[in-house]
Amino acid sequence: MSAAAAAPAWKQFPFFDVVPVKDAHDLGSSPEIFKNVPELSTIASTSAGILVADIHGSIHLLGQDFVPKHSWVAHLHGRVTHMSESRGILVSLGEEEKFRTPLLKIWDLDHFDKKTGSPILLRSTKLQVGNKPHPVSAMALSSSLSHLAIGFGDGSVQLYRHLDQSLFSGNNSLTAVPKPKVVHEAPTEPVTGLGFREPRVSKENGEKNDAVLYLYIATTNRVLAYIASGRGSGNTPTVVDEVGSGLGCCSMYARTQEMAVARDEAIYMCGPEGRGACYAYEGPKSYLYCFKTYVIIVSPPFFPKPSNISATVRNYVARAPEPALVSQQDISKITVIDVENKFVAYSGPVKEGVREVMFRGDEIYVLANDGQLSYLEEKPTSVKLETLFRQSRFTLAISVARTAGVDESGIADIHRQYGDHLYAKGDDDGAMQQYVRTIGYLQPSYVIRKFLDAKRINNLTLFLQELHARSLANADHTTLLLNTYTKLKDIDRLDTFIKTESHKGDGQEPPFDLDTAIRVCRQAGYFEHASYLAKKYKRHEDYLRIQIEDAGSYQEALAYVKELGPETAEVNLARYGRAMLANLPNETTQVLIELCSGTGFANTPETEDRPASPAPLPGDRTPSGHQRQATIRRSYHDGDSSRASSPPPSQTILTSRRPPRRRPSPRQYFAHFVNHVDLFMRFLEELAQIRWGQKLPTGATPATQPTTKPIQLSDTPDELDRADQVAVWNTLLELYLTRSGQTQDTSASTALRNKAVAVLRDDVAFPYDQSHALLICSTYGFTDGLIILWEKMGMYEDILRFWMEKENSQPNTDLGNGKRASDEVLRHLGVYGPAHPHLYPMVLRFLTSSAALLSRHTMDVMGILEKIDKDKIIPPLGVVQILSRNDVASVGLVKDWLMRRIKDSRGEISADRETISAYRKDTMTKLQEVAELSDPTNPRVFHVTRCSSCSGPLDLPAVHFMCKHSYHQRCLGEHETECPNCAQAHGLVKEIKRDNEAFMQQQDLFLANVQESGFEAIAEGFSKGLLGPKVEVVPLT
Repeated sequence: MSAAAAAPAWKQFPFFDVVPVKDAHDLGSSPEIFKNVPELSTIASTSAGILVADIHGSIHLLGQDFVPKHSWVAHLHGRVTHMSESRGILVSLGEEEKFRTPLLKIWDLDHFDKKTGSPILLRSTKLQVGNKPHPVSAMALSSSLSHLAIGFGDGSVQLYRHLDQSLFSGNNSLTAVPKPKVVHEAPTEPVTGLGFREPRVSKENGEKNDAVLYLYIATTNRVLAYIASGRGSGNTPTVVDEVGSGLGCCSMYARTQEMAVARDEAIYMCGPEGRGACYAYEGPKSYLYCFKTYVIIVSPPFFPKPSNISATVRNYVARAPEPALVSQQDISKITVIDVENKFVAYSGPVKEGVREVMFRGDEIYVLANDGQLSYLEEKPTSVKLETLFRQSRFTLAISVARTAGVDESGIADIHRQYGDHLYAKGDDDGAMQQYVRTIGYLQPSYVIRKFLDAKRINNLTLFLQELHARSLANADHTTLLLNTYTKLKDIDRLDTFIKTESHKGDGQEPPFDLDTAIRVCRQAGYFEHASYLAKKYKRHEDYLRIQIEDAGSYQEALAYVKELGPETAEVNLARYGRAMLANLPNETTQVLIELCSGTGFANTPETEDRPASPAPLPGDRTPSGHQRQATIRRSYHDGDSSRASSPPPSQTILTSRRPPRRRPSPRQYFAHFVNHVDLFMRFLEELAQIRWGQKLPTGATPATQPTTKPIQLSDTPDELDRADQVAVWNTLLELYLTRSGQTQDTSASTALRNKAVAVLRDDVAFPYDQSHALLICSTYGFTDGLIILWEKMGMYEDILRFWMEKENSQPNTDLGNGKRASDEVLRHLGVYGPAHPHLYPMVLRFLTSSAALLSRHTMDVMGILEKIDKDKIIPPLGVVQILSRNDVASVGLVKDWLMRRIKDSRGEISADRETISAYRKDTMTKLQEVAELSDPTNPRVFHVTRCSSCSGPLDLPAVHFMCKHSYHQRCLGEHETECPNCAQAHGLVKEIKRDNEAFMQQQDLFLANVQESGFEAIAEGFSKGLLGPKVEVVPLT
């Protein structure tokens, strides 16, 4: 027989290594199961493992070491001819002596009989082959178990539908299988192969895009497609190709769901619409297998010769120790072809021919006719790629990497190596095409450094522009691209980049770093280009920065601000308001008033949402010489270029329709008025009047208002506006006091202080923070304000102390209308004393601090003593301590008051003694009762005649308790040892006792209470047994 020959167009690579597989128990030979190959009838590769069937009707399920895990007799006194498995369900076809027709058996490989070791037999039935049975030539099982197809040597095909429903319907009959349907008959064309094309499932949503299940039927002359289920099912099979195949020379290619058909001249892919791809590969073929992306071809046995067309065969003969002897032994050649990438991944001879090619997971095993088992170990993808790199086959390497599922970063690395290869060869254009495909994965600096010289400037420009087009450029890339334009004075390309390229953006942002572009144009002296970009994309801050910092046109900048909407004007005035105030103080102040009050800016589409018309670039666009040289010196390698750039401006995105917005907070502009105090007061006063309708009265200040609580702020819009009011009046109060101390005009100073008093008195009309105002008044020594704030904040002690200190520092000073400071103390005590009794002892101490005060206010002192005695504010001892601290108050002054207090105290002592006596009497009675109960020699007599529970006459058996309650035994619960009537009272006593014991362990808490309450805490501890001896209580039984 002639040798097989590979077509020269196929490139061959050693991507597989042959590794002999040895027996687990005998490393010198192949696995035991394969030592007698002629007795093997069929082999199947399944998800459960490799299944081996022999001519004796047995099936063996092999483990990882090719040792049978399970073996069972599937067909008694017969042989297994075909096997197919899906989802753990095995379908076997075999012959048995008792039956004239083949038997169909279905096994459950997930469940085995513990006694026999065989899987559960689900179905067993005879095939319906008519009067003239023909051998089964092919079998196919759909992955969903819904369809089973069986082909015969007479050209007929039987199809079992809804097989899965029959298996799992609950019918335990072994013969309960669907009735088959003959879907194809061709007596002159034996069936050589069958395969199902499963419905396609979308990867995005998991739904079936094509719900049609096709059955491929391969015969010796044709390939047909039959619609097994779905639209059009039941029709006659259609011919998809007029090229048939021999037995074993067709298989399903899972990646495309096509049937691969092997002929001597080529390999054909057949789909439901017709023939697909065709791969020319000449030579006779005995078997064809499909595995992942590979098509595995096995040639018929032949005798190798040195003159064979195949290089694989020639090398095999040349390397043999005895070529003449080798030429007399037949071999088969196995070829592994990657049909998608169009190369041969492995080609090698197999002595004695190939019996079967098996698959387990991602592994390929080849079984020879002499029983030798070989493992085709596929090399890792990295090794394959390295082999291709060494041969400079980068395009093929990219295809192999994509087929192997390498991620995009790995693909980009191959493009990088391809680009490096072309760059080394001097093909700059080709190299740049590869480098462009690495964008997003490779650091752009790797490419940029290779193209920094002048002769590669066009390629560098292409790369940088592509970076910007994909929105992956950073500030350095934009800087480099713009510096390239400015260095070459290429104004046209600069205009193209700024104008034309900017139109490729989304309308809001250009496809490059806008901030960097504006910054570089400014630094290079191209102010018109910078202002064009700033105005086109509403970068108002940048535009104002150019006008203020570069051009110094403050009037134009202020006019531009007034054209903006309130949101944009708020941001930009916060940044540039100080510079504008320094140059245009009155105009800027008026703009700020209008902005914060909401009277000078309108939210109109014409002012906010229409893009600003970019200023046309002038004819002379070349910057000055020194500016251009400074730009040239800034290169890509300047690491500080990004840090030297101006901070990115914050931009407010505006829309044409929006809900009403809150007016800007004036607090953000306070710092701008540091050197403009008068303008600051004008700004705040006019703002308060326009925005909130708050204006200070021109006449007398309002009367004192009742004390109110301090303002509590929250994050709601109303409270934020309230916070702005508070900030405005806090600041105005401070400005009034500051300015009043600075001015030399007495009338102006008085007017400012009157304004401050008016603000402090009416905190409802002029909201302010009282704590802040107190700090300001204290800082500037504003006495009137301090008194007002103390009253409002409830700091009555501070008010009294203020007048007391004033009396002590300036005694006998007339305050007007014959009143002195001590009179003010008594007046305020009369106002605040009833609600705050602790003020009376303080005033009593003050009035008895000097003889002059005591002589002047003797009757007031007696009144205070009566108030203290009446309301029991402090004990008499406290009054005596206050009066005895100096020699001002005599005993005669309080003699009558003390006598009354002593008399009342004696009465209280007498009442307490009577109570103590009663407690002692009760205690003695209880102790005597306890002693009687505890004395075993003193019996207790019960005279109770009725049950304390049911009130019925008491009869035996009865239960008596020491508490003098008696019960029928039937009236008590089981194991009840306490009197039901007294249990609750006893429980309360026990709970008190446990609390007291727990308190006795908390000595730290007791000491803390003593420090806080003194004698009261000691008395409480004594009552709980903390300070007395421990008393043992005998339980009552």
